[in-house]
Amino acid sequence: MAAPKTYLTAESALADVFDGAVVLVTGFAGHGVPQTLLRALAASGARGLTCICAPAAPPGGVAPAFGVSQLVAAGQVSKLITPMPAHPEEDGPVAQQWQSGDLEVEIVPQGVLAERMRAGGAGLGGVFLSAGAGARFHQGKELREINGRQYALETPIKADFALVRAHTADTLGNLIYQGTGRAWGPVMAPAARITIAEVDHVVEAGGLDPEKVITHGIFVHRIVQRVAS
Repeated sequence: MAAPKTYLTAESALADVFDGAVVLVTGFAGHGVPQTLLRALAASGARGLTCICAPAAPPGGVAPAFGVSQLVAAGQVSKLITPMPAHPEEDGPVAQQWQSGDLEVEIVPQGVLAERMRAGGAGLGGVFLSAGAGARFHQGKELREINGRQYALETPIKADFALVRAHTADTLGNLIYQGTGRAWGPVMAPAARITIAEVDHVVEAGGLDPEKVITHGIFVHRIVQRVAS
């Protein structure tokens, strides 16, 4: 039988995160952020992390109590890959460290980022996309004309860890999302060597409606119950 996937604490689930790890983090517009896991990651002291996420610092009105920007503020993140590193109207730790040169930032259009992760999860060598044709996003990339349209080769993203926020999991790791929480979890979970899900509820195998399962347990390696902040 497979080893149990449920962990008593987020700290134990993240015990093997190492310096320099590449970490995917779910969340969109402040929702669906795995705050329990991110707090444990901060407490682990791991440094030199590459974090891949949607906007790392959304507007203050919807910002989570604890997100990737707090890891940046603690000096644990050396590189950020995101569609929007910081909200233009806010001068937080992401913007400050980016401007000072202490944080490397790679800006990737949101759709391109999703496709690169999908390619990583599917084991593809890359995908040709037309998004950003002629813009700086195509600089330095292999270009190809297909049916009269210019495409750029985008490399797949494959991470060491994915921190995913879901609503309910069964003990096999099957996940059901709620609302905006579904935005990034389904594409991030297959793209990591180890996927850790933070959930509100855990039920026994067979306790989920299979028609509602979005991420299947084969892609989820560890489950942690959310701790209210």
